[in-house]
Amino acid sequence: MTQMNWERLLDPSRLHDRRGERPGNGRREIGRSPFHKDHDRIVFAGSFRRLGRKTQVHPLTDNDHIHTRLTHSLEVGCVGRSLGMIVGERLSGRLPAWITPADLGVIVQAACLGHDIGNPPFGHAGEYAIRDWFKRAATDGKGLLEGLSPLERQDLLTYEGNAQGFRVITQIEYNQFRGGMRLTTATLGTLLKYPWTVEHGGKAGKFGCYQSERELLVKVVERLGLLPRGEGRWCRHPLAWLVEAADDICYALLDLEDGLEMGILRYDEVAEILIQIAGGAPGDYTAMQRQGVSQRRRIAALRGAAMERAVNDVGAVFVEHEAELLAGRLQSDLLELCHPDLDWGVKAAKQLARKRIFQNERKAKLEIGAYTTLGILLEAFIGAAHELHYTGHSTFKHERVLALIGENTPRPSWSLYDSYRRMLDFIGGMTDHYAVDLAQEMGGRLRGD
Repeated sequence: MTQMNWERLLDPSRLHDRRGERPGNGRREIGRSPFHKDHDRIVFAGSFRRLGRKTQVHPLTDNDHIHTRLTHSLEVGCVGRSLGMIVGERLSGRLPAWITPADLGVIVQAACLGHDIGNPPFGHAGEYAIRDWFKRAATDGKGLLEGLSPLERQDLLTYEGNAQGFRVITQIEYNQFRGGMRLTTATLGTLLKYPWTVEHGGKAGKFGCYQSERELLVKVVERLGLLPRGEGRWCRHPLAWLVEAADDICYALLDLEDGLEMGILRYDEVAEILIQIAGGAPGDYTAMQRQGVSQRRRIAALRGAAMERAVNDVGAVFVEHEAELLAGRLQSDLLELCHPDLDWGVKAAKQLARKRIFQNERKAKLEIGAYTTLGILLEAFIGAAHELHYTGHSTFKHERVLALIGENTPRPSWSLYDSYRRMLDFIGGMTDHYAVDLAQEMGGRLRGD
């Protein structure tokens, strides 16, 4: 097979279904399509709700206008839905007859809503903190990683929010280790930004599936007909490119808005980039300036114009490159293929964020604190799992640590890798605030009721 096809790529079956039990064979359900059910299952999930207290860029901020992982995911979902519907309209003659533009829109939207659901507390700083802790554990002489296979070790040394998200959705949420959220394979494929395992993660350590979910990944890609690119690696689902574009658009534009809100960036430098991306200021912008409209409302107007231009351009580029996408040959991000002004503007926004926002002193101090917080938690929970696995019992301290996990407490008979994964499920699912409070209490700051 040299090319993917939309009939398989939009498969509405769920992994726990038997082949003959597809809902209506994927054709026309009253009220909600299978893909709309995917959207709703993510929205009602506890792991999605907890994103409201997880870092997007600025940890533990008291400013209610600043984005959290939840508001970021909702906004990415809105952009993704628009992209999916635009593509659905333009490809209407080439898609299966039972697929509507609204179906395509909600598949992309659902994947966008779930794209950050596996992020640990403190966002990317949390990922690096977990990775670095395991790297130190590998050489500290305590033997915490002894007995693991090379790939299992690599999974732990390269904690990845995308792979954890695939685990949350397919294993942990709702039907625990019995299908998870039980989403359609079309949505699962669209969610997989990196459809490969850790050995293909490269220097950046980007991959979409741990060894524990490898068999599920294989089932997804086989049903969808994703093209193989080596052992444990496949090309992306075409719609995954729209999820990436939606995420990049929101990251680039809304990081600037947050930077302005926090006084890190100046209004004029943010406005200049947004006007560049939009291809000019909206018609009523001059009147807004003349009338003394607040900066927040003016920036919102510019952001809206920039997003509309970006969404329309990305949708057109996707359709233009449909053949390359179906052949798994596309090498460039969709934004890079858009009008040079748009590509320049998005890159300028990212560069400004890296230079000024990500280097902000307050942010740096809180991220250093994140290392300390997660270090305390990992020391406690990984240490407890290691002791239980090798001795079959726990000291009083470790017994109390494991009691916090409840029904997910590892058993001595489990593999060490599976025990560690359960510990990381618990820690990775914490909000920023809960992680800080628990670490402080474990460190000796006791509070009564």
